[in-house]
Amino acid sequence: MSLQTKSLVFLQRMLFQSFPAVEKELSNWRNVASLIPQPELRKQALASLREKKFHCQGGSVYATLSPAKSLRRQLLKAIVSLQTISDYLDNLSDRSGIVNEDAFRQLHLAFTDALTPEGRDHDYYSCYPYVRDGGYLAALVKTCRQALADLPGYKKMQGHIMELAHLYCHLQIVKHLEEGKREAILKKRLEPLAQKYGLYWWELAAATGSTLGIFALMAAAADDDGSKDRAAALKETYFPWIGGLHILLDYFIDQQEDRRGGDLNFCSFYCSQDEAAARFKLFLRQAKDKAAGLPEPGFHLLVVKGLPALYLSDFKARDPGYLSTCKVILQEAGAFSQQLFLLCRFLRRIGVI
Repeated sequence: MSLQTKSLVFLQRMLFQSFPAVEKELSNWRNVASLIPQPELRKQALASLREKKFHCQGGSVYATLSPAKSLRRQLLKAIVSLQTISDYLDNLSDRSGIVNEDAFRQLHLAFTDALTPEGRDHDYYSCYPYVRDGGYLAALVKTCRQALADLPGYKKMQGHIMELAHLYCHLQIVKHLEEGKREAILKKRLEPLAQKYGLYWWELAAATGSTLGIFALMAAAADDDGSKDRAAALKETYFPWIGGLHILLDYFIDQQEDRRGGDLNFCSFYCSQDEAAARFKLFLRQAKDKAAGLPEPGFHLLVVKGLPALYLSDFKARDPGYLSTCKVILQEAGAFSQQLFLLCRFLRRIGVI
């Protein structure tokens, strides 16, 4: 079976198995969120579930990797609950008019707690002005923990997962601080590591913002034979290459929106669209090359080629100033990615994503 044929098998599983299962999971969480007593917390929880559904849909592709249906269900529960935590906390940090580093740090303990099946709980709202969520965040944490505890190889993968999780949380805490302060903190911490990869500091910062590496390691944890070498290879492929591609594409289509809102956008640091296009080509080449060397390369190549298709099919990517960069990215991604781009446009048109 060719790599492209294998990719199509995973794509079919995602569309016809994972997507309906994600909708069911999110429907359950919408019911829970609708009962949150505090109006602002309820508003942000429901908004994150409504407006960021495609994050869970995209992550659900990792649930297709396990050959065992029971483990696919547990993977999907873990992925949806963790991504929902991520999206909810992002809203609490970004959309409630609050700029409090201690509050952001305390809230994001929910993310790392969710990845620690035997860990202790924290008071996530202790520094936040709104506290009455009716147990919503704790329920998400508990669901993720229980699902991960059923994955036979999770302990073998947990060290790499937590390393990525701590990098992710640091970005989420810092990126919502005041303009100027946030850039200085990120640059100081990440520039030495960025130089190791030949990247700009903001490109490495983007890579820390992706949850895909965590999901890939979760999927590998469904296999009890998962080795340290396999975990390291996955982490080195997703961080910084696939993760960086993922978040840079996300920021690329949000440039106008972030400029209006005064939000941090990593693509704004490029000196021109030509430079941005060249850097996207670098990330695509590295991501494809490294994904081809992983177990189940057809799956990981589907992820790499699917990312440009997913993000560039968004209506926000149709801004005339970005069209030439979009064309370069899709050409570099290849013919299969271009076919996926047309599929994603269709799925957006009919409201699936």
